[in-house]
Amino acid sequence: MWLQSIQQAIDYIEENLMRDLHFEQVASVANSSSFHFQRAFSLLTGMTLGEYIRGRRLTLAAQEIAETDCKIIDIAYKYGYETPEAFAKAFRKQHGMKPTDARNHSNMIHSYNKLVIQVQLRGAEPMNYKIIEKDSFHVLGVKRTFSSANGEQSKKIAQFWQDVNQDGTSGRLAALIDGTVQGLIGICEVTEKNVMDYWIAASHEGEYAGDFETYLVPASKWAIFEVHGAMPAAMPIMWQKIFQEWLPSHPYELAETPELEVYGEGNPSSDDYYSEIWVPIK
Repeated sequence: MWLQSIQQAIDYIEENLMRDLHFEQVASVANSSSFHFQRAFSLLTGMTLGEYIRGRRLTLAAQEIAETDCKIIDIAYKYGYETPEAFAKAFRKQHGMKPTDARNHSNMIHSYNKLVIQVQLRGAEPMNYKIIEKDSFHVLGVKRTFSSANGEQSKKIAQFWQDVNQDGTSGRLAALIDGTVQGLIGICEVTEKNVMDYWIAASHEGEYAGDFETYLVPASKWAIFEVHGAMPAAMPIMWQKIFQEWLPSHPYELAETPELEVYGEGNPSSDDYYSEIWVPIK
């Protein structure tokens, strides 16, 4: 079901390449939010949704230049470029040549073929996880708001963590952990299309009179995955395995509850560092 939904969205892209494609429209075909779809697409394919759409359009544009006598300016407009200059710049970046050169060097076109999503169940390394249902719980923390278009948030979230570690905020939060969830928590909440709040927080029930903001993590069913390995590399590797291997082979779908990353004690640079990914499911 999960892979079928992704493939349906890819088919929709292919059928509407000449139109003004909005990520929200594409995601809705997969019955997903824009954020979750873009993240899943990137983890499954190794490219962003925007890169794929641009690559497909420039591939078809190059083929049309090579195989027809149509004016290049007309082809540029057809594939969504407002000026010949913008088209020429994008064309050169993908194909390594000017659009006019494609008529004589069609064998050098850098093609992006239509994607067909297939699952490869490797199974060489077991994924340790558990399914739990948990009531809502409170956290204290700090947050920043990011754009989630085309994965732009990834580098900024890493910088956010670096900032709170350097200014002592992470230590202050760690001292407030009450045991509901052990470890500092990264919380990803989509607030509107292509906009997300990211929290760095600690679980804490009861009264609090300090300067941290409060947030209620909603009740949810969670698939909790163990992550073993040095940060920051181990976390994205496990996310990729979840989307490429676990979700396609299980009956669950992603819920709209925020995703959590829980970071344990110890040295994050150690190969045996322990953390968790909490995936909301339904």
